[in-house]
Amino acid sequence: MSLLKRSLLAAGVAVTVTTAGVISAGAAPPGQDAAALPTAAVALGDSFVSGEGGGDYQPVTDLGGVPQGFPGWSAPNDNAFFCHRSAKASLMQANLAGISTRFNLACSGGQPHDIANPSASREKGRAVAAQLDQLRTVAQTHDVDLVLVGLGSNNGSFTFGDAASVCANRFIADAWVGWWEFWAGDPPQEPCTISDLATDAELAAGTAETTDALRGLLTTLDQVDADGQHRIVFQGYTNPLPPDYAQRYHEEDGRADDRDKFRALGAERYAAGCPAHRASLAAGHLFSQGLGRLVRSTHTTLSAEFPEADLVFLDVQRAFDGARLCEQDGSPDNALATPIRLQDGPSGVPVTSLDGRDKIAIQRIAQTCVEYFQTCQESWHPNANGYAVLGQCLAGAATTASRSVSCVRQPDGSVTVG
Repeated sequence: MSLLKRSLLAAGVAVTVTTAGVISAGAAPPGQDAAALPTAAVALGDSFVSGEGGGDYQPVTDLGGVPQGFPGWSAPNDNAFFCHRSAKASLMQANLAGISTRFNLACSGGQPHDIANPSASREKGRAVAAQLDQLRTVAQTHDVDLVLVGLGSNNGSFTFGDAASVCANRFIADAWVGWWEFWAGDPPQEPCTISDLATDAELAAGTAETTDALRGLLTTLDQVDADGQHRIVFQGYTNPLPPDYAQRYHEEDGRADDRDKFRALGAERYAAGCPAHRASLAAGHLFSQGLGRLVRSTHTTLSAEFPEADLVFLDVQRAFDGARLCEQDGSPDNALATPIRLQDGPSGVPVTSLDGRDKIAIQRIAQTCVEYFQTCQESWHPNANGYAVLGQCLAGAATTASRSVSCVRQPDGSVTVG
């Protein structure tokens, strides 16, 4: 049963769910405590719930049934370990009373396709079973009471990683390569726009994919959950970058990013974790807001199709307010998101400074991310502290009586859910 109903029952109040999905007092359904299985909370979806960026990654069982630990930096990126299921993920840090066991089944880079199908059956997928198959295994030994879903940032039309690389690569090229250096391939150097990240048509297609995948999730849970009672939290997305940078990151050596070649500023923003044009920030927020609408639309559609289901939309767009990368002086140490970090070859040693690097070195370092994506895939995701905040958001969503809540970080660092 849902955590909200468990808390009410603990207080001596019998509850039931109406056909509209609204919690109300009344007679407890007969046999509601019949399931003797231990309770479980489960995470499904992509990197923002798997814990990408949180570190402390756990072994992941591959399609052959073999738990995969860290395989080395030069291993193929389809290795199951690179799902990056973190012990610091929000599901693992949330205060969830009544839950005995937690299962992180999400996978970094996960797409709607991966819910019902093995990720390996698509391009750039990882060697893991379909997430619904993994869920069925959990349901054989546990009563699933809570499911956290983070899905939609990657789909058949666009991916979060591609969107992030567009803005970052254009900034780095603009900072290090002059417009006249055609021998370098004349790489794009203008700020990114929302159409570079996701068009309305692409967002619509992503919404349809996500809705279809999560329709399958609801149907499967109805078939396998021990007592047929569970809450599903549809989590939206937050943005690792602020609406605008702190003043100190606006220019360096008298050069802003609205002119050609600004290496000192490029190095400063890279070190702070936010290598992107100021003019790209608005597009980035339009993108993350579009992802939020995608998830909200999926929640609305499925709430209408499954009126008795316990579905909650969790808006986390403002969960990192005041603590995004370069929002305050001292970034990235005071931010809730991971900085962009590259490696000079698959060495495991992050490049933290680009000071003194010429454009040939920059090109070589950037190519490492292309050839060995695991060396940079943590970039611009929540860090362990960020997942702790998202865990507070999840705890609020797990017990709310509302169908939709927003999680907001206040100026004093406290978090409100309502």
